[in-house]
Amino acid sequence: MASGREMRLRIRSVGNIAQVTRALQAVSASKVRRAQQAALATRPYATQAWAVLRHLSSQPGRNSVHPLLRDREQVRHQLVAVITGDRGLAGAYNINVVRFALDSFRASAVPVSFVIIGRKGRDLISRQRVDIRAEFGGLPSEPEFSDVSAIGRLLVDEFLQGRADQVHVVYTDFVNMLRQVPTAKKLLPLELE
Repeated sequence: MASGREMRLRIRSVGNIAQVTRALQAVSASKVRRAQQAALATRPYATQAWAVLRHLSSQPGRNSVHPLLRDREQVRHQLVAVITGDRGLAGAYNINVVRFALDSFRASAVPVSFVIIGRKGRDLISRQRVDIRAEFGGLPSEPEFSDVSAIGRLLVDEFLQGRADQVHVVYTDFVNMLRQVPTAKKLLPLELE
């Protein structure tokens, strides 16, 4: 049986652990709020930018306006950019987006290549027998234009040089902290919704 002194030390130790746990919980809640605000703050810009692109693509003579708006007569190859995380411990986030990407393009009648953004996506997709054109990992949590411009340049170059007749992006659409919906969107040539 433990002595009174040992019991007091154990009680104090449990109290210290509880205090540390509360502090870590407060820090985590703060990080979650910041991430949620950052995700929601980009939505108006992205929505307006997409509306501008849709307006441009709906103009008469769109095929003569810009090479990125030109429809291809025949789709012979598709390129899919899959956006995942670099780290785990995100529940089924990475698995859901990879599964959605593979299921969406597995039945495609034309060859499909993948550009993987995020280490977890690379790890999951590399186990499948699919063509991986490029992979990007280690992006900062708040990337700048210079961090992602190489990805955009690769996708545009593949389309302009004719190695891809369609370019798609697969990502998760943020609904709330518990629900992120895997989504696929055709980027090039621009598709009207």
